[in-house]
Amino acid sequence: MSEEKLVFPSEEWIAKYMEALNSSSAYEEAAKTWEGDFIFQIDADGEIIKEPIRFYLDLWHGKCKAARMAGPDDTAEFVYAGAYSSWKALFAGKVHPIKGIMQRKFALTGNYGKVMRATKAAMELVATAASIPTKFLDE
Repeated sequence: MSEEKLVFPSEEWIAKYMEALNSSSAYEEAAKTWEGDFIFQIDADGEIIKEPIRFYLDLWHGKCKAARMAGPDDTAEFVYAGAYSSWKALFAGKVHPIKGIMQRKFALTGNYGKVMRATKAAMELVATAASIPTKFLDE
């Protein structure tokens, strides 16, 4: 029996993501020294995404302390933003979360050096996201 696919992004998907992060020993180990919160933003493309969609994660020592949809006025230490097609490619393993910044698939606002020192944690964030049964808005 397969799990129900959750729409990305949605409150249900984000709740499942938080649950998955908090039960992942691989993420906990990779992010054991990480302290920081993120806004993840799906940029408007005029087709699938009409207005930017944002969600917030508070990540602390390998655990996710909070996760929710975010509004335009929400702030965080980091903002990681990209087109919906880039998010789909990220979850499919076709784009590396850090190299994707250099390839301009994603834009990062915040201390780039801090994120570069947490590459393994970023990889586990993506691996965990990719493990969630996901339905994309254009499917």
